[in-house]
Amino acid sequence: MCEDLGFERLLGEEGFFARLLGPSASGGSRKLLYGPDLPVVLLTGCPGMGKGRLLRVVRDRFAAKVPVIHLDLGSPVYADRAGPEPHARSAATEALVEVAKRLCIWQGTGGSFVFPRLFTGLAVIATGVTEGTRDAVAAEVERYEELPQRQRFGGRVTGDFWRSALLGAGRNLLTTYFGQMLDSYEASVSTALVDALFASLAPRGRTELARIYGSYPGAARQPRIGLRILADDFRDGGEGRELAETFLFRALREDLEAAYASASGWLRRVGRPGLLLDHAESPLGEQLLRAVLTDRRRGQRDRVVIVGTARRADGGAFLYGGLPPQEVQAPAEFRPVDGVPPAWSRHTDPEADQAPLADGVLLLRMPLLTGDQLRLETERRQRRAEPEGGANRRRVDAAVARLSGGRPHTVIRLAAAAAAFRMAADANDRDILDAPLHLAGDGTQERPVADVLLQELVEEQLPVRLPTEHHDQWLDLLTHLSVAHDEECADVLLRHHQAGRVLRLTAHQVSQLLTDTGWPRCERHFIGDFGLRQLLVHRLYGLRPDGAAWYADHHLLRDHFAGRVADAGAPNGGAFRSLVAHQMNHDLVSGGVDDVVRHLAATLPGRPGEWCAELLEIAQAPYPGGADTRRARAQGLVAVEGPALRRTVDELLHAVWLCEERTRPTGRETARTLAKLLELLSIMDFEGAGQLGRTATEWSGLAENEQPLLRCACTEQLGRRR
Repeated sequence: MCEDLGFERLLGEEGFFARLLGPSASGGSRKLLYGPDLPVVLLTGCPGMGKGRLLRVVRDRFAAKVPVIHLDLGSPVYADRAGPEPHARSAATEALVEVAKRLCIWQGTGGSFVFPRLFTGLAVIATGVTEGTRDAVAAEVERYEELPQRQRFGGRVTGDFWRSALLGAGRNLLTTYFGQMLDSYEASVSTALVDALFASLAPRGRTELARIYGSYPGAARQPRIGLRILADDFRDGGEGRELAETFLFRALREDLEAAYASASGWLRRVGRPGLLLDHAESPLGEQLLRAVLTDRRRGQRDRVVIVGTARRADGGAFLYGGLPPQEVQAPAEFRPVDGVPPAWSRHTDPEADQAPLADGVLLLRMPLLTGDQLRLETERRQRRAEPEGGANRRRVDAAVARLSGGRPHTVIRLAAAAAAFRMAADANDRDILDAPLHLAGDGTQERPVADVLLQELVEEQLPVRLPTEHHDQWLDLLTHLSVAHDEECADVLLRHHQAGRVLRLTAHQVSQLLTDTGWPRCERHFIGDFGLRQLLVHRLYGLRPDGAAWYADHHLLRDHFAGRVADAGAPNGGAFRSLVAHQMNHDLVSGGVDDVVRHLAATLPGRPGEWCAELLEIAQAPYPGGADTRRARAQGLVAVEGPALRRTVDELLHAVWLCEERTRPTGRETARTLAKLLELLSIMDFEGAGQLGRTATEWSGLAENEQPLLRCACTEQLGRRR
C-alpha cells in the first residue's frame, strides 16, 4: 500500500504538518502556524478516507525531529490495562501513562521528558488499589516511577522539582519518610503519600504543585486538599472521575510546556510536541478532546499539537453543546486542495466559558484522490501489458473511479484487485467487485475485493453508538437498506428483517448512525454514499441464489407502495414526486418492466414535462445481476409487441435506465439513441409531443458527457471526480 498516496500537499517541506509541528520532515525550521492559542485539528471523513493512515505517516515522517506520539484510542488495550485495578486506573489514565512513558525515553532533539506534575496526580489515585495497603499502593506507584525524573548514566537526575532522586518511588515515599507501619485504611495511606510527596519537593516543585493542584475544584488553593479531592473524585467514578482525568491530562500538557518554556528547553528543543489521536470519535477519544478543548476555552495555553480523527463531517455532535450544528458558527476548515491553510482564531470572546467547543477546532477535510492520482495508482499495479492499446486499463480506471468516488482506501483495494482483471467495454462497474484480492498476511488465501472492503469499511468500523445487540446484524441491515430511498422505505425493510427481535432499530436511528460514521446523505437514497451502496447492492444480489434476496426486498417495497397508492387518503412525498413513481421504481428492477412501460405509455399524452421527470425517477435504479439486455433493447434489437408509442417508450426507458444507473459507460452511442427516441416521440400524434424535442437536445448532451440526467447528492459526488 502506498502510505502517502493523496497526502503529498500535507506532508511536503512547506506542507501543513511541517508548519504546524515546526521542522519539516527533513529537519529544516519553518515558521509555525497558529499559536499561542492552538486549535485542535480534526481530520474529518468517512471510513476509507485514510485518516488513520495519515496519522501514521505524520508520525513516521516527523517523530525523529519532534516528539510526536500516536495513540489508537479505538484499541481495547487501555481499558484492559485498567481492568485489574478499576479504582486506581482507567482507560484515560492508561493512555496518558503511555504517552508519558514513550516521551520519557524519546531520543530526539532536546532529549527525553519528565512528568513530575502528572506523576503526582497518578500517585494519589494509586491509593484506590483494591487491597488499599501500604505495599499495594507502593507497588501501584512504582508503575510510574520513571515519569518524575530523568534517567542518566550513573543514576537519576531530578532537576529542580524534587529535593533528591526518587529511586523506587512508591516504596521510598511510603517507607523512607514514614518508616512506621501504617494501618490498612485507605485514607491513612492517602494522607501519608501526599505528605511524603510534599516532603520530597524542592521549592520550585512545591510552587508548581500549589499552582496546579491548588486550582482543583474545591481545593481553595490548597494543593494537598486538591490532591485528596482528586483521588476521591477518581474513586467515585462518573463525572467526578472524568473531572479528575481531565486534570491529569492538563498536568501532562503542563509538564510538556515546562520542558519547552524553561531556559534549557528554549535552547535545546525545537518545534512543538504532538499527540496524534486515531479513532478519536471513540468515547475515550471524545473525552480527551473535550478535556483539552474545555481547558483552552478557559484560557489555558500550551504548545501541544492535538490532531484527532473524526468521522462526522461536523467534527462530532459533542462540539456543539446540544445545539444543532447549523445554529452554531461553523468551525474553521481546511481543504488541502486550497493549498494555504486558513487563518484561525476563536469566533467568541476567550472569556466566554459557555462558547461551543467547536470554536476551538480546525476541521481538516481529508482529500479525495484526483483523477491523475487514481490513474497512476491503477497503472502502477498493472501486472502485464495491456491489450488493445490500453482499452482495458481505461475501463478499469473508470470503474475504480466511479465505485470509489476517489476515496483513497477503496481506490487502493480496487486497483490491487483489478491488476490482472479484464473488463469488457460494456461491463457493469460492479463486475470488478468479484475480482480476487490477496492481502499480505493471509498466506495464499484470496477473497473477493467486495468482501474485503465491506469488512474494512463496515464491520471493522461500526458506529460508536450502535448498541451491542445490533453488532451482529449491522452489515445485513445495511445490505437490505441499499434498495431504500427514504425513511419510509427503510422502515418497511427494517420491520421485515428485524421481525422476532425484541430490540429493533428504526430508520431514523440508522440514519443518525450512518451520519455519525461519516457517510454522506442523499435526498434520493437512504444509503447516501454511491460507492458504499454499490458494494451493498452487489452483496444483496449474492445473498441467495439467483438474486432471490434482491427480488424479495424490491417486491416488499413494490407491494407496500402499491397499497399506499390504493389508499386514496395516502399523502405523496418522500424521495419521489408520487407514490406511483416510487412503486414503479421497485417494479422496474424486480421483473416488472412491462408493467412500467404500460404505465408510462398510458400517462405520457398531455403531460410531457411531468412525464419526463417521472421517467427519470423511475429509471434511476441499479440493474440486477445476470445478462444485461438494456442496450440491445434500447436500440430496438429485442422484439417488443404493441403500438409504436409503447415500443418507443420501452426503448427510451431502457436507454434512460442505462444512463441513470451510473455504473456503465454511456457516451456518444447512448446519447444518439436518447436523441433519436425522444425525437421520434416528439413527432407522434399526442398532446404535448412537440415539447420532447427540447428534452432530446438536453438529455443527449448530458449523456454524451457522462453527466447524470437526474441530479442528486450521489451524482454530484461522482461529478466532482471528473
